Amino acid sequence: MNATRRTRREFLRRVGFGAAALGGVACGFAASARGAKPQASRGDVPAGAAPDRPNILLIMADDIGREVLGCYGGQSYKTPNLDKLAAEGMRFTHCYSQPVCSPSRVKIMTGRYGFRTTEKWGHIPPGERTFGHVLGAAGYATAAAGKWQMCLLKRNPGHLKKTGFDESCVFGWHEGARYHDPFVYWNGKPRRLEGKYGPDVYCDFLIDFMTRNRNTPFLAYFPMALAHAISDDFTPPPAKGPGGKYQSYKELAETMDVIVGRLVKALDDLGLRKKTLILYTTDNGSPGSFITDVRGRKYIKTPIRSMWNGREVRGGKGSMTDAGTRVPLIANWPGTTPAGKVCDDLIDFSDFLPTLAELASAPLPEGVTVDGRTFAPQLGGKKGAPRPWCFTGYRGKAWARTKRWKLYRSGKLYDMDADPGEKRPLKPGQGPDEARTARKTLQAVLVKLKK
Repeated sequence: MNATRRTRREFLRRVGFGAAALGGVACGFAASARGAKPQASRGDVPAGAAPDRPNILLIMADDIGREVLGCYGGQSYKTPNLDKLAAEGMRFTHCYSQPVCSPSRVKIMTGRYGFRTTEKWGHIPPGERTFGHVLGAAGYATAAAGKWQMCLLKRNPGHLKKTGFDESCVFGWHEGARYHDPFVYWNGKPRRLEGKYGPDVYCDFLIDFMTRNRNTPFLAYFPMALAHAISDDFTPPPAKGPGGKYQSYKELAETMDVIVGRLVKALDDLGLRKKTLILYTTDNGSPGSFITDVRGRKYIKTPIRSMWNGREVRGGKGSMTDAGTRVPLIANWPGTTPAGKVCDDLIDFSDFLPTLAELASAPLPEGVTVDGRTFAPQLGGKKGAPRPWCFTGYRGKAWARTKRWKLYRSGKLYDMDADPGEKRPLKPGQGPDEARTARKTLQAVLVKLKK
């Protein structure tokens, strides 16, 4: 490890949560959107930067719970490409998102909790700095494709550029279809792509971006449209696919895996696999029901049931439970991530920005609180400094948790090992000594964050 990375890592340990046990309640790093450093020329390595900075392909699928992936025990869907990435890389068992898509997207890009960035739906405040800004300023080429949903692009077509992405191809939220005959904003220009299939368009866009920037460090951010249901918020209804029908959740989930496989193959063909970290996660749990048809003006929904580790489960999207917020995370970087390793460290969605910043030898934004902490050491098989707790808050509800204990702001405490479905809350004073200690410590976290 070079001196620059050692210095940065020690800095993060000092000013972050610290190595305190589960009781650490520091709120993250001080950081500033003011006075951001000028963007380096593409391909240049900023002074002091590590020369072996990886390319980063960050994939965030839409509405895919752990029960969908075979490598997490899923039995109802075929996901061979993701299963292979996990087998040849790392699989994390305790990654936590927000319960629904829009706040997850803001949190993962900014490294900040929702109460700091507002919880307005489909909105990221103009002053927020994203990992696009952070890596772009460090000399990375940046692109995003798929689902944006951070503004109405017809009112602000240059929004992705302002949010840190040099190039973009995203579908027009509230304006048109995301799948068949998609309506997209291609580098800010509206296009209706008749006869095209959206997921292929977004994938092709990123493959072209990675091809053109194969000699430059790049960040390819892929917030996938798959496997969300069709849009139900514009007229006429979205176009149906071949056979005059909408794809089922199973078909979309399995297409999602195929698209991931196409991206991996493209990196192989470009000779970039050993230079590229692939991170795969999802924005929240699976939905409990799914739009399968439109009859007149009525959208028809069908319940979704999936087999997971030998039992039937229903998706928990929108719920603060594990079914809604505990999501898959796979990391694959040949020669760096240990093959077949399973990591049970706590990972919060706020952790992605500081992790990418460390990998890129990039400074964090100044003057704002960044809540995340890096898990870059774990990606290389090192111990790192795992966080003692995770936090999720949304629309008045909030919890803080360790791997075993989960405390809601309402005062309900759950032993997640014994009660993963959260059916039997423990009353104050009830349970083993560990429960009482956890309640006290996690309550201090919730109080601190509320202030």
